[in-house]
Amino acid sequence: MSLTPDQILSAHKANIETLFGLTSKAFEGVEKLVELNVTASRAALNEAAQHTQAVLSVKDAQELLALQAGLFQPLAEKTASYSRHLYDIASSTAAEFNKALETQSVEARKNFNTLLETTAKSAPAGSESAVAMMKSAVSAANNAFESVQKAVKQASDAAEANFNAATKTAAEAVKAGTAAKR
Repeated sequence: MSLTPDQILSAHKANIETLFGLTSKAFEGVEKLVELNVTASRAALNEAAQHTQAVLSVKDAQELLALQAGLFQPLAEKTASYSRHLYDIASSTAAEFNKALETQSVEARKNFNTLLETTAKSAPAGSESAVAMMKSAVSAANNAFESVQKAVKQASDAAEANFNAATKTAAEAVKAGTAAKR
């Protein structure tokens, strides 16, 4: 069975639409990263100016130590917040890419299975065992692909849970350390 020009054109059109959709999602992710970094830089600059003013108005060493100690907890919390935003942007962009790729792979498997069925119907007599073997191989490959997709999803979910737990633990440790210094 050969593909018609309309089928080829339709496939190319769908691929181009997917490419432009993914490119758009990538740019959205980059825009979010730039926005996050500009916001974080602006906040850091303002906080540095405020902290410098506070240091310049310190009257004794005790007040300076208290001022410096009070700086660490908000800094750690902001770092954790920045990391969380960065992770959210990266994971949402990756999720969009995975969704598009999954859709494409489902479509490709469906088209290949249709082509295989059509080819099997027009196969010469006596080739039934070869066709059955080919169908079995395709089915095994599809099952393996689905298993890999599930494993990747589970690993991704576990990594996200670990990231959340580590962020929470780090924030709590900083709070406890800052509270102990006071």
